[in-house]
Amino acid sequence: MNHTTKKTAPFGSWLSPVSGESLVQKSLRLGQIQIDNSRVYWTEGRPAEKGRTAWMVGALDTTISEINPGGWDVRTRAHEYGGGAILAHNGRYFCVNNADSQLYEISDGGPSQKISNSPDFHFADAVLDSTRDMLFVVGEDHSDPADVKNMLLRVGLDGNGEQHIVGQGHDFYSNPQLSPDGSQLLFITWDHPNMPWDGTQLWMGDLDEAGDLSNLQVIAGGSAESIFQPLWDPNGNIYFVSDKSGWWNLYEYSQGTRRCILEMDAEFGLPQWVFGMSTYAVLSSGKLIASYRDINGSHLIAIDVATSNAREIDTPYSDIDQLQGQGDLISFIGKRHDQPAAIVAMDLDTGHLHVLRRSAETDLLVESISTPELICFENASDQSTYAWFYPPQNVEYEAPEGDKPPLIVLSHGGPTAYSSAAFGLAIQYWTTRGFAIVDVNYSGSTGFGRAYRERLNGNWGILDVDDCVAAAQYLESEGRIDGSRMIIKGGSAGGYTTLSALTFTDVFKAGASYYGIGDLTLLTGDTHKFESRYLDHLVGEYPRESQKYLDRSPLYSAEKLECPVIFFQGLDDPVVPPNQAETMVQAIRDNGIPVAYIPYEGESHGFRRAETIVNAIESEYYFYCRIFGITSESVLNPIEIFNLD
Repeated sequence: MNHTTKKTAPFGSWLSPVSGESLVQKSLRLGQIQIDNSRVYWTEGRPAEKGRTAWMVGALDTTISEINPGGWDVRTRAHEYGGGAILAHNGRYFCVNNADSQLYEISDGGPSQKISNSPDFHFADAVLDSTRDMLFVVGEDHSDPADVKNMLLRVGLDGNGEQHIVGQGHDFYSNPQLSPDGSQLLFITWDHPNMPWDGTQLWMGDLDEAGDLSNLQVIAGGSAESIFQPLWDPNGNIYFVSDKSGWWNLYEYSQGTRRCILEMDAEFGLPQWVFGMSTYAVLSSGKLIASYRDINGSHLIAIDVATSNAREIDTPYSDIDQLQGQGDLISFIGKRHDQPAAIVAMDLDTGHLHVLRRSAETDLLVESISTPELICFENASDQSTYAWFYPPQNVEYEAPEGDKPPLIVLSHGGPTAYSSAAFGLAIQYWTTRGFAIVDVNYSGSTGFGRAYRERLNGNWGILDVDDCVAAAQYLESEGRIDGSRMIIKGGSAGGYTTLSALTFTDVFKAGASYYGIGDLTLLTGDTHKFESRYLDHLVGEYPRESQKYLDRSPLYSAEKLECPVIFFQGLDDPVVPPNQAETMVQAIRDNGIPVAYIPYEGESHGFRRAETIVNAIESEYYFYCRIFGITSESVLNPIEIFNLD
């Protein structure tokens, strides 16, 4: 088609260059990064291989390759969300094999060796002690599913699989870090009802010849201070991120004193949902490279610790994750608004950027990419709230004069997550069809300081809903969207926000819940240990404040839900079990409201398989077309919608 002559068609009906299949073709989920001996290591989830996670290695001057045995799924289920499944250190490689959840050492070119023999344990966050020939690692004991115990272990590497507890008594452990001389160990703990972004403690202890700890002391943190990513430098100085000031800033601990290296109204830390997260690296004694996040996105800086001088490093990336560094080499996951995410390596001497791996390949024309716009608006409590707005964009189409696009409000998960301006084909799938998107960083989101995060405490199901409503109404008042076709969608915690918005307000005309929560009371006793007390902060202590749980559960007010909803649910989900969706679907169906339910065998919390991802988004589009009477220019595969004539 000649782009100078656009086809005129209503918003929402446009023929898109982004198909469901294009979301997963050559698509990867980039994960943990490490650097060892000038080589970059990373994990990548592969939807086309039933969600398997592969362990990859590459360098600036070499081709990339997979280092784990063929077909292995390198993943841990610790905390259910995993992370921290790989370790590359001085040419030795260790990982967790998802098939049996055990630790293995992988020899370069030789056979792999199983180094743990505890089928009831999940492992994560290993660190190598070469002198003692052992790993320090977080262990999660599931021998009694009703009483899961977390601890810090040492595991010998002699092939006998012996493991010994070196730290226990706290509900959770993470980030073991061995001092350069091997004499001390750092680690983080926290206890219920805290989540790691609420309050953690950073411990330091002395190690004896056997690898056991003594003289333990807390050097930072507390019940209302969150510590993130402790590291040593070669001289034995300690660094960590703390939100003591109200923002996750970098600190140094040396000779018994701590000081803030660089005080900024910006976030150098993240909510620790998974193990192995990293936002900064020690390049040498007193030299750090770090990424921080403000309302506009991520920034990369080099820091001289002694002087607190910081130098911004220009990159084309608006979002930076998993930053690692060694010597003059750094690597990170770089994201832009106009390209898929990539594993990026950078030579700090030359400033040269090298893309080692892209998360996806796309031939989407830049003229058809919707560029995100940061919007700020007031919520119902007159608090400033932020979101990214994506207008419809397709170089082949324009809408009839006077037509306005339907709006999809995205409510992210967590609810501590953060919506960035990073390119996502799943968003472009909608904007190229003529939908507008607003991705809301509602109260409780990360990236705006502790106070913004804590706005949601006691207010989950209220402020998050108010903020999503405010975003939609702001865009309607600006004349940018069709207020009669406003949709809300979200997954997990975002699914709860979605269902709450649909139940307790009349602003939205349709919704989509991906493994969302309908009954908060079920979540208090039917979820995994990591999140089992999460709602104490977000809602209130259960059962003492059980009425709040009932009042805020969409299921118990299902008669108020008067607009169509589609539900997507993994049948193997341990975080939000299928009964959450099934009970809600039945209630809506009984009320005569149009509803669709699509369950997926073999899927857990967050869909991994290519066929699931494709089916879900195409079914969602079909659902909206039927509900709003959109005559799409695409060929659609029908699904069953109850109560729809």
